[in-house]
Amino acid sequence: QVQLVESGGGLVQAGGSLRLSCAASGRTFSTYSMGWFRQAPGEEREFVAAISSSDQATYYADSVKGRFTISRDNAKNTVYLQMNSLKPEDTAVYYCAARQYVNVRYSPNGYQYWGQGTQVTVSS
Repeated sequence: QVQLVESGGGLVQAGGSLRLSCAASGRTFSTYSMGWFRQAPGEEREFVAAISSSDQATYYADSVKGRFTISRDNAKNTVYLQMNSLKPEDTAVYYCAARQYVNVRYSPNGYQYWGQGTQVTVSS
């Protein structure tokens, strides 16, 4: 099993940046593919970005491509989401998720473990 703890959320003006971190417990972090999802009030949880466990290939939703960057540091058991050029529509609770497979999934159902979420609010 793995436990995930997100941090780094907050309030930022449009055009600003934030970096989210997700710290994972356990000694097998490198074997997990990791994803970031977000959920706005009244909306379904949606895919944001993911990084595979094997070749660290990265994947992005079209809405964040070119603005967000996912990365991982296996030595620190941490995955990051660098968010630049933030827009008010990026406002949501952001969740980190893990799946113990080499490939990623775009559906939340594909992930076995979830963090508690961190709020990101972008003001206009």
